[in-house]
Amino acid sequence: MYTVGVIVGTHGLKGEARVFSRTDFPEVRFTKGSKLLLVKPSGDVIPVTVKTGRPQGRVYVVSFHEYEGMDEVAKLRGCELKVVESELVSLPSGHYFIHELVDCQVYENGILLGIVREVLTPGANDVYVVRTQEGKDILLPAIPDCILQVDTKNKRMDVHILPGLLD
Repeated sequence: MYTVGVIVGTHGLKGEARVFSRTDFPEVRFTKGSKLLLVKPSGDVIPVTVKTGRPQGRVYVVSFHEYEGMDEVAKLRGCELKVVESELVSLPSGHYFIHELVDCQVYENGILLGIVREVLTPGANDVYVVRTQEGKDILLPAIPDCILQVDTKNKRMDVHILPGLLD
């Protein structure tokens, strides 16, 4: 299962939840009729259907058919909203989900540099955080000049270190 959002609180008195989106496709995930899995901190998984959803500032305001009223929704704070792999949105060639990149071994000229530990999304392009065997982090911009090839099935990434990246 893949996390697409986290319930961070309630909104108003009508049983709406404030959801921090963890997906690049919130307009798909938090729209009327969308089927999600609500995962409680206890590990319990409950299928839910979005009744209404709209963006508001940095969160989405979402209501579910299964939960009515502010008191019921307040108990959902901290729950994650997930989808199964078969429901992931298809990406164009050369684009990857973060979970596909994390743990990829990163090579330059056949020499292992480290392993992708995190993907940052600061703006114009993503940045891959690569942890070396010495425990140092290298920040690699996700641009064609730097990222030469990605093989998600074999968890391998071939890169070219641009001048100044290791300074």
